[in-house]
Amino acid sequence: QVQLVESGGGLVQPGESLRLSCAASGFTLNGYNIGWFRQAPGKEREGVSTISSNGFVTYYVDSVKGRFTISRDNAKNTVYLQMNSLKPEDTAIYYCAADRNWAASVRGDGMHYWGKGTLVTVSS
Repeated sequence: QVQLVESGGGLVQPGESLRLSCAASGFTLNGYNIGWFRQAPGKEREGVSTISSNGFVTYYVDSVKGRFTISRDNAKNTVYLQMNSLKPEDTAIYYCAADRNWAASVRGDGMHYWGKGTLVTVSS
């Protein structure tokens, strides 16, 4: 079965950290750009970070720059999102998605594969 599966979400206090994982099964992530997106209650989906297929190019939305780091381990067929200094406004369902087109991978339009998401809650 071809799928992306996110994990690592949970409830943390402001200032704490989480590492999200996006694991692929049924296909290889080689050749795909991978994006992390989030959707908070009552808000539109937002692109958070994207990593190129070779791992050399990354994108971060301004609100997470300096706090989040995206990385990939193609040998493990997994992409990670290290989230530090978490804030209540980071609370959302986080999704990963894969596509061969860079622009689409940043915008989240027409992505080839989507995961089902993992919930991140930042609250004291």
